[in-house]
Amino acid sequence: MTQETSSTHALLPLLARIADALDRLAPPPPAPLDLSAADAFVWHTDPDRLDPVPSVNRVDLSLLQGVERQRDTLLDNTRHFARGLPANNALLWGSRGMGKSSLVKSIHAAVAAEVPATLVLVEIHREDIPSLPRLLNRLRGESRRFILFCDDLSFDGDDVHYKSLKAVLDGGIEGRPDNVIFYATSNRRHLMPRDMIENERSTAINPAEAVEEKVSLSDRFGLWLGFHNCDQDTYFAMIRGYAAHFGLTITDDQLKAEAVEWQVTRGSRSGRVAWQFIQDLAGRLGQPLA
Repeated sequence: MTQETSSTHALLPLLARIADALDRLAPPPPAPLDLSAADAFVWHTDPDRLDPVPSVNRVDLSLLQGVERQRDTLLDNTRHFARGLPANNALLWGSRGMGKSSLVKSIHAAVAAEVPATLVLVEIHREDIPSLPRLLNRLRGESRRFILFCDDLSFDGDDVHYKSLKAVLDGGIEGRPDNVIFYATSNRRHLMPRDMIENERSTAINPAEAVEEKVSLSDRFGLWLGFHNCDQDTYFAMIRGYAAHFGLTITDDQLKAEAVEWQVTRGSRSGRVAWQFIQDLAGRLGQPLA
């Protein structure tokens, strides 16, 4: 046996130990994706995975007051999509606390009940928008249909994640999968603050083109559904609807007086303020919100 051969044999145990150590350090292979495990999932990265959500935090669709037009439009769009018909991506924009995200979750539940085992809600966080192409690759070709949902979507400063979203909404060279649609909520109609758009205008070689690129992101959504501050009558309708649904034992006059006091202390009226009042009232009455 030559000296070179002897040295090689001596190294083999060391190389084997190094290979074993590297195997232990390597991340485990992803678990098989079981999209029948739930009707809702949350997308996480590092590592990429879809975690099932056994019970979604939502309210009954009938309890959402003051958004009837938006409800009917989004409900029709979602029904079309669930049945394999053409449908649009949707941007729900406007005032805080007026039920944008609640509407998405409630409509998913209503349509999923109409077409069982078909429609899936997948929540993706704003910071994970760049991973959208990887998520689409996982969902492409699946038999179920998916609403990708991003709550409170907006972009600030030098954030370029919006370019990833534009590519997904446009479909890119592969095209957006037929079994995927994108719903987003935002306080901004154009998803970017005015000063960011104006800064692009002032610093760009061609200001009009730079601003057009920013604003055109919203144009990728076929549906724009606006949500606006509610008036006093709508606020009371929300309160009464919740009180009746949960069987809260209180007279209408007392309910109205306490709802007004709660509204004044909060300095605003919205669906969120109404729900917070109902939680406080139920707690004081000793009644669960079942």
